[in-house]
Amino acid sequence: MKLHPGILAGCLLFILCSGTNNPSIKNNRIYVNDYENVLGTSLQIKVSAASAAEAAVAENNALNEIDRLDHILSGYNRQSEFSRWMHSSAKPTVVSPELFEVLNLFDQWKTRSNGALDASAEVIGKLWKDAAKRNQLPTEAEISQSVAVIKQAHYKLDAVNHTAQRLDNAPLMLNSFAKSYIINKAVNAALTAGGISGVVLNIGGDIVIRGEHTEQVQISDPKADAENDAPISDVSLSNKAIATSGNYRRGELIGGKWYSHIVDPRTGLPAQNVISSTVIAPNATDAGALATAFSVLTPAESAKLAATVPGSEYLIITRDGQRIESKGWKILEIPVAKPRVTNPNIAPAKDKTWDTNYELAINLELAEIEGMRVHRPFVAVWVVDKDKKPVRNIALWYNKPRWLSDMHAWYSAYYDTFMDANSNISSTSSATRSPGKYTLKWDGKDDKGNLVARGSYTIEIEVAREHGTHQLYEQEMDFSGKPKLITLTPNTEVASASLDYRKKTRDAQ
Repeated sequence: MKLHPGILAGCLLFILCSGTNNPSIKNNRIYVNDYENVLGTSLQIKVSAASAAEAAVAENNALNEIDRLDHILSGYNRQSEFSRWMHSSAKPTVVSPELFEVLNLFDQWKTRSNGALDASAEVIGKLWKDAAKRNQLPTEAEISQSVAVIKQAHYKLDAVNHTAQRLDNAPLMLNSFAKSYIINKAVNAALTAGGISGVVLNIGGDIVIRGEHTEQVQISDPKADAENDAPISDVSLSNKAIATSGNYRRGELIGGKWYSHIVDPRTGLPAQNVISSTVIAPNATDAGALATAFSVLTPAESAKLAATVPGSEYLIITRDGQRIESKGWKILEIPVAKPRVTNPNIAPAKDKTWDTNYELAINLELAEIEGMRVHRPFVAVWVVDKDKKPVRNIALWYNKPRWLSDMHAWYSAYYDTFMDANSNISSTSSATRSPGKYTLKWDGKDDKGNLVARGSYTIEIEVAREHGTHQLYEQEMDFSGKPKLITLTPNTEVASASLDYRKKTRDAQ
């Protein structure tokens, strides 16, 4: 989730609902909540409702549905229905309607994508994960053997008796679009609550927008995907789903080279040519399936497959930087707001300005309780000068304005500016991140968009949890053109944090 110029990355609980022409719901407000460790990533839910109580009912409906479906479809929970079926004997087993539907969808998409989508791609994924542990590439024989396994039939469905029968022991995983499937069901559950006019659910960058609501969605740049980096595209959506697949956040490092976690079941090789694929579709499962398939298909194959899904649009970014859009993408795209700059790139004449070849990466991993869904704490990140005067507000994450005063240091530095700022919040579609792991960047500019002078500044990181602890980092750092990495001490709310002053990189991966 990203915020337009004003306050970056804020989570405002009370926002007047815009994007609707229905007079009966114009008094509805948007209620926002953020969670970590949901389906192995982060979750944000926005509910347009007349009251906080109605929004809470809708949110609980969605969360309960996510838990229910995760207990059916998860490949990581050994007690899930899918995991138990995977380890069952090779005989027809009656399965739930949801598991049957998802297995059937995989069969359909395997055919439609000419093998680019396959539940047994986990055979290849496991091969490359094991290779990474040895730091040695898999052999051609190992790859060929794995591809041969994938080509076999792994299960048989009986629609009459509603059974699924395992035919071999090949590992299967439903990740390709199970997340999108769950999001869609969860949104439908939320909308059953009374007084709800719209819901936006974002889990790990896959988003569903339903009801009387229009959402601005930013598409992360695969070559610059920090939380406050400029998006590669910005679209306006209503009653749509959007999913992004990419190789820039997860994968394996073997022999010093990065290999995508997305593999081509037809060749046994990690996806290489496409580094990001974003799909908009009326149906969430279609969006998730297409986005994953486009990561391994050629652009021509992707266009042909997209033509089979009415109402779908896409944006593909290749390794060499080529941007490939569907014909209707521009209709949905909106101009990206640019920050107002006064005297750009100018600092006091007596000082040398920030070296624009460098940037500061602020890496932050929030603490989590293993196996539990938790609210994301309030987080603020900003920069002050040697006189402790605010220089740049980098990020503010929160959901209840009344508790912002608990962020004592940030509150005293920026609250007046915050109250006057434009609080237009958008969602972000991106490749899935691990739960609680975030990266922010400082480009050396102040709040007015001017480059600061070289020298020492203090990075402030404040974290406060409702009914929890309050933590504050204050780390002075020199920004004079010499790379430096500082690792911060973990605390109750932060599992790890580091400040990496480095040369800018835009590798194609």
